[in-house]
Amino acid sequence: MQAEDMESSMESPNLEFEYGDTDTLTAELSELYSYTEEPEFALNRDYFEEDFRSHARGRRWIELMAEEQRAYVMRLLDALEVTDRDKRLKVARAILYLAQGVFDECDTEVDVLHWSRHNVFLLYDMGIFTALLELLSMEIDNSQACSSAVRKPAISLADSTELRVLLSIMYLMVETIRVQTEDDRPEWRSAREAFKNELGSPLYNGEPFALLLFTMVTKFCSMNAPHFPMKKVLLLLWKTILFTLGGFEELQEMKVRGRERLSLPPLPEDSIKVVRAMRAASPPASAMELIEQQQQQKRGRRSRRSAFVDSLEGDSPFPKKQPLVKQDSLDTYNERDPFKNDDARDEEEDPEDTDSGIEGEVDPLDRDVIIQPPPPPLKPPTERVNFPKGLPWAPKVREKDIEHFLETSRNKFIGFTLGNDTETLVGLPRPIHESVKTLKQHKYVSIAEVQIKREEELQQCPLTLGEEEVEETPTEMLYLGMLPNLSQYVIALLKLLLAAAPTSKAKTDSINILADVLPEEMPITVLQSMKLGIDVNRHKEIIVKAISALLLLLLKHFKLNHIYQFEIVSQHLVFANCIPLILKFFNQNIMSYISAKNSICVLDFPHCVVHEMPELTAESLEAGDSNQFCWRNLFSCINLLRILNKLTKWKHSRTMMLVVFKSAPILKRALKVKQAMMQLYVLKLLKIQTKYLGRQWRKSNMKTMSAIYQKVRHRLNDDWAYGNDIDARPWDFQAEECALRESIEKFNSRRYDRNKNGDFTPVDNCLQSVLGQRVELPEDFHYSYEMWLEREVFSQPIQWEGLLQNP
Repeated sequence: MQAEDMESSMESPNLEFEYGDTDTLTAELSELYSYTEEPEFALNRDYFEEDFRSHARGRRWIELMAEEQRAYVMRLLDALEVTDRDKRLKVARAILYLAQGVFDECDTEVDVLHWSRHNVFLLYDMGIFTALLELLSMEIDNSQACSSAVRKPAISLADSTELRVLLSIMYLMVETIRVQTEDDRPEWRSAREAFKNELGSPLYNGEPFALLLFTMVTKFCSMNAPHFPMKKVLLLLWKTILFTLGGFEELQEMKVRGRERLSLPPLPEDSIKVVRAMRAASPPASAMELIEQQQQQKRGRRSRRSAFVDSLEGDSPFPKKQPLVKQDSLDTYNERDPFKNDDARDEEEDPEDTDSGIEGEVDPLDRDVIIQPPPPPLKPPTERVNFPKGLPWAPKVREKDIEHFLETSRNKFIGFTLGNDTETLVGLPRPIHESVKTLKQHKYVSIAEVQIKREEELQQCPLTLGEEEVEETPTEMLYLGMLPNLSQYVIALLKLLLAAAPTSKAKTDSINILADVLPEEMPITVLQSMKLGIDVNRHKEIIVKAISALLLLLLKHFKLNHIYQFEIVSQHLVFANCIPLILKFFNQNIMSYISAKNSICVLDFPHCVVHEMPELTAESLEAGDSNQFCWRNLFSCINLLRILNKLTKWKHSRTMMLVVFKSAPILKRALKVKQAMMQLYVLKLLKIQTKYLGRQWRKSNMKTMSAIYQKVRHRLNDDWAYGNDIDARPWDFQAEECALRESIEKFNSRRYDRNKNGDFTPVDNCLQSVLGQRVELPEDFHYSYEMWLEREVFSQPIQWEGLLQNP
């Protein structure tokens, strides 16, 4: 493994990867279909042409006028309502062919995408989505299909045909309408907004569309519907959440507007732009590299000394020209004196600290070569020295950090404290005044802090402050719908993530996520087996991509909407072992995972429906594509690291979980990927636990510490690199989580409990008004009234004397 790591770190180039909400539209559409589904493209076309021939009389779809196209779609819509299941499926396949872009009438992939877009907006305008939704609900509730799938020993593509066709059409509609283009017509733009509002509103059975898909996920994971095509469900769920709630750019805009609404100062920088401008650093060296470097340095020192002796023994009074010496990458930033003598340097250097680093932009194997100058005039070689141009992030300070600093200072200089007072500086020396001034200049108040403070006020004064006005945003409606079964949704997603992770071993009790990729007849040739193997790996990668993006979006939107909505989802994730699951995911050769070539370009949609299919060979399958990295796998890794950051940020007990699970070496291996955004989130996770890893770890990982300093935001009085407050912070996981859970439950009961003000409801003491109240009785009450009177009143002896006795 060390040899593999060393080889990968030598060869790892800078990855030209741009992080975003999704990959390109073509890539996102191609990932909807597995390679096993390829024969179904022709099936869709045949069913469409069979029906269309009788309607169009020799003309093609792209030749019809707009009104004729609408009339034909209306005919298909009527045919969807027939009772015959097979006829319905044929009509659904014809609609799917339209959504796929009538590819048989197109010459290029661009034409396919053009007609797909045109047809999708036409289908939405004619009300196809609502009809498909009713059919999907019928299929979900089809108990006969569920029971037959449960009894089957092996489930294949054939068991989910109807569901796959319906979900494919709905996914094509959501994804195509979601993506904006410059040449969109005005009516398409208004249709996009209308569709977005529909999907986010509780219009479908009184709940948002996403909740129906969440129900499918939990039903699948409870083994009640093992035939559900989970990859398509997860992709559609992710794109629905992305469309209705908004992506990362929209989140940033919402955050800016939220701060303006709360009269908070603007953000110090746009985090998306800062991360995009970052450059990747060189990966840390492996143990094998370190040993080789030490040997090279020893050989270099011996050769320099022998050369110097030879020069002294020669005829010339001056030393001969010195040999070339490799410059240490740390010298790039002048952290060491390059002209110290070798013996002194030997005493200083730690054996593991020679060049384990990720420091700077200089690769350990591509260091600059400089000429060692003669001793007398010591002028440093300035032409190759690059100084850092400033830190990328503005430092931040929380209010409680200023309070803690003043409390410590007052105890030291005065002997007593003033609670949360951050204004009074009487009795403190001038340097403390300057420090407080600097801290206040960089004070950052987050939206979450304002929300927590407001919640505390509402809990303390429920009558005085009155009802809170809650804006009915799509995020709020989604949370309200998810709340009753939130833990089930989270556990189901993590079960699927575990089943799809490349490090997971197949177990008998694990979920079968391959129901929508395995063919009815298993492969019999080596070529078919290779193709299916690639398809299965690709299938798992797409599931990981969808779940990681979905969880990250939910966390970010809930955090912006209300901090306690975010905290309850986070806590469910932590209690469901999300932290060790993500660490297990990264405990692999991450370079191999990111550069995996589990794709067959000629079988990707829309390439496979436009071009002639070449003959597949074992060599062409092994070769894969020519891309430097796999976009979806790198995207998944960054998403999982961001989720881990969100779960552990400002949570001492969860940070200690990272330490207990020995995450540092796993994360450090992930730094081998030369992509700036991924390195940033790895370094953030390393930063929060460095103080607990011990002095020896920090000493032997100085290049990583230096990279943290350069790339991660600074908190001015955070002693992350020293660990001075370790003894003062006991680790009580249960107490911290219980306190957080109590705050969450108070928030939920105050905001969403219908009987929340039962204790404060005024009591009516007037006999006449109580007796005069109109009581709603059931319709059949007057039929059984006399029986009830006889049984409950007349036949029961009443002890009137009991009223006169003392209780």
